[in-house]
Amino acid sequence: MCSNNMSAPLPAIVPAAGKATAAVIFLHGLGDTGHRWIEAFAGIRSSHIKYICLHAPEDEPGIKQAAENIKALIDQEVKNGIPSNRIIVGGFSQGGALSLYTQKLAGVTALSCWLPLRASFPQGPIRGANRDISILQCHGDCDPLVPLMFANVTFKTYEGMMHSSCQQEMMDVKQFIDKLLLPID
Repeated sequence: MCSNNMSAPLPAIVPAAGKATAAVIFLHGLGDTGHRWIEAFAGIRSSHIKYICLHAPEDEPGIKQAAENIKALIDQEVKNGIPSNRIIVGGFSQGGALSLYTQKLAGVTALSCWLPLRASFPQGPIRGANRDISILQCHGDCDPLVPLMFANVTFKTYEGMMHSSCQQEMMDVKQFIDKLLLPID
């Protein structure tokens, strides 16, 4: 189900095994693709959840454009019958940083990331309608690219993990997603 278009990369998608009643939108880090993360989510997937892995830009104009793209994708999923309170946005590294700038959703998973554009948002991105949003932020305690001191919310750390992901982290992500996006009968 993975697609790629050179002019505008299409997201990699793992559809729900049954009827999609929830969605996870995930953005990769610099130099990566959504395809690798689709493989990671395929290993922890729940049958009622659709997983969509987008491509994440890094510069400020790209972050602002990507935020608009995520909003459009969320609006499309809502039109397809999945309410916004049944959607989680997340990402790794720069994708995780971007995921912190989302609209009111079920939650956010932010892996090995930081809070970008702090000067543009002095109170941080989690305010207003997002004040009570559930956030799982994970980080390796040996990450040389994004040190722990850049984390901005309560988060889990993984001993010995550098700027990468590990099975325990993905199991924690699964537990977070499954807790927020219970199956609907």
